[in-house]
Amino acid sequence: MNNSADLLKELRIDRSAPPPPTSHRGLWIALAAVAALLVLALVAWAVFGRTRGVEVRTATVAAIGNGSSSGSVLDATGYVVARRMATVSAKITGKVREVFIEEGMKVEEGQVMATLDPLDADAERTLASAQHSAARSQVESVRAQLSEAEANARRLSTLVQQQLVSKAQYDEAVAARDSLRAELITSERNAKVASDRLRIADIGVDNTIVRAPFAGVITAKAAQPGEIVSPLATGGFTRTGIGTIVDMDSLEVEVEVGEAFIGRVQPKMPIEAMLNAYPDWKIPGEVIAIIPAADRGKATVKVRVALKQKDARIVPDMGVSVRFLQTEPPKDAAPVARGVRVPASALTQRDGADVAFAIAGEDADRVELRTVKTGRSLGDDREVLSGLSAGDEVVLDPPAELDDGARVRVAGATAQ
Repeated sequence: MNNSADLLKELRIDRSAPPPPTSHRGLWIALAAVAALLVLALVAWAVFGRTRGVEVRTATVAAIGNGSSSGSVLDATGYVVARRMATVSAKITGKVREVFIEEGMKVEEGQVMATLDPLDADAERTLASAQHSAARSQVESVRAQLSEAEANARRLSTLVQQQLVSKAQYDEAVAARDSLRAELITSERNAKVASDRLRIADIGVDNTIVRAPFAGVITAKAAQPGEIVSPLATGGFTRTGIGTIVDMDSLEVEVEVGEAFIGRVQPKMPIEAMLNAYPDWKIPGEVIAIIPAADRGKATVKVRVALKQKDARIVPDMGVSVRFLQTEPPKDAAPVARGVRVPASALTQRDGADVAFAIAGEDADRVELRTVKTGRSLGDDREVLSGLSAGDEVVLDPPAELDDGARVRVAGATAQ
């Protein structure tokens, strides 16, 4: 028992003993790790963050009139239109019997496009033909009676001179002859009316045949066999046309030019047209006329432009861009310095001056602020007379915080 008690006493903690000395080694290790992380973060920012720069889009500055002896004085957009286009319909109301056209089909002038049910027209013509025959028979009958009456009057004239018949008999024969003469005139007029009615009936039969008014291409087929067509818009399910025909030789361009720039356009002025569907195809042409009317809402004036090339790729309602070219200057005229063509979105203002940011630096990673002198508007572009040169890369839509010498990253260059 005593031994157990002694053992328990030995297990008791002696609180009077001094605490062991503490070590600061772990704290120093933690501080060193934090410092290393800070150094690595600064190095990463210096290597990656500072060189990243602002992401921008660029465009290439182009010379005006490059590759051409005539520069552009104005750019506009419009559409291809046909001066000769018609929605062909029948002259009468009737049911479609046959349709001989399809979209894209070429037709000649007078070619049959469709036919209507001729039942009513044929009946009218048959009746008019019968009436005409009856009228002609009536004329022949009266003419025969008149011939007999004239012979009888001549015979009685001789007998009355010989006093073999009475004067009353002779007068009666003359009256009968004159009456038949008048009746013959009436019959001949009735026959003429019947002939005219027959000719009208023939026209009615011909109206059941729809023909092409001119040569062209079918762009729309509007009716099918069995449908009712009418030249009048009666509503419901009645069609007002058989099809639409376009004379492709009459295609031209119609553009809208702002009132402020219409003074630059003159009749017979050369142009260069580019279809939106074929942007690399430049079609020469010239101004036909300036329509003497302005659109009050749009503040524009319409200009008609002729295309000097005919091609099956040109179809109505195509979008087209038109460049109005300046005419050749006189041979003795002094050369005129030309500027460059810059997207309008590349120009901005700093301290009240027009500026642009050009890509500079050995690695093309910095911008250079350039003060520019602008000229006329060229559609979505502007003419720059000084400050930029052809081939320079300029920043599009420069942000407000962009400044001279700032680092940038080019997202993608678009040739202008």
